[in-house]
Amino acid sequence: MNVSRTSLPRELYFFYEKNTGVSHFHVEAGADGQFPVEQAAGLLAMHCLVRGQSPRDYVVMVQAASDSLEGLTEKAEQLLQAGHSVGSSVKLTRREEEVLGGVMRSLANKEIAASLNLSERTVKFHVSSLLAKFRVRGRMELVREAARHTAAPMTMAPPSVSPREARPSVPPPHTYSQVARNMGPIALTKRQLLA
Repeated sequence: MNVSRTSLPRELYFFYEKNTGVSHFHVEAGADGQFPVEQAAGLLAMHCLVRGQSPRDYVVMVQAASDSLEGLTEKAEQLLQAGHSVGSSVKLTRREEEVLGGVMRSLANKEIAASLNLSERTVKFHVSSLLAKFRVRGRMELVREAARHTAAPMTMAPPSVSPREARPSVPPPHTYSQVARNMGPIALTKRQLLA
């Protein structure tokens, strides 16, 4: 195989500013295929002088060979289309997102209604709407499909506690020695253990 070096495409070396990622200039490999150190050093010094920078502020990248990038654009387009279809397939209102957050936390309709200050009937309506939008028949399927389709965590207001349910809590101690000296065992109710 007797192919001259001049007939092959020459590599390009791009100089990118590290902080911004902006390409400021590039140099082409010499006829012998080697990196042109003198030319690159001159251009780099000139850019650093004008911009008040250091050569260490730049990174050099080499253009990838076209055969190594074969199929990249097509595959990226396919993934992009798939991403758009997943992201746009299920549109939820703010209230539906809040109700879905409660469903994903395994709360009953009554608990979701109480935490969002809604009627239980309204929550049932939103759950039915969610089942239809995700094309599922039950809450477990809804949770699975919602977890698959949504990237952001569902938000829901923390459950409200009525004043009679509120109990004083013991502040956490700062050091182990204070616990050993100042406190004995702390009795916790079943509700506190499950929280």
